[in-house]
Amino acid sequence: MFDSIGWGEIIVLALAALFIFGPERLPGLAKDAAAGLKRVRTVVTGIREQVNESLGDDLPELRDLDLRKYHPRTFLRDQLLGDDDEGPPVQRGSGATAAAPVVTRPRDHAAPPPFDRDAT
Repeated sequence: MFDSIGWGEIIVLALAALFIFGPERLPGLAKDAAAGLKRVRTVVTGIREQVNESLGDDLPELRDLDLRKYHPRTFLRDQLLGDDDEGPPVQRGSGATAAAPVVTRPRDHAAPPPFDRDAT
């Protein structure tokens, strides 16, 4: 969740909260925020259990549904960078000579992608 926030930003946010709310109210606000987060987690867990109970008997394939793979960031990363299950597209020639099939090799993900200076 906080992949892009570093320690420097966290310290700046803590100092800003200290100046905005003051040292007297800050511990109480932190305690209230922690209690609220705990209540939200409890509610989400309860909802997840209710969904599993109500749908689990009727639709067993939904019991093991992992909703984390449908997070927008994960979904887009899988769609854009994921490997295709299908082979290369088949090119059909319109005349007597058909185009030669395109042979593709799997790309080594450790190496940088190919770069064409003329294309950019």
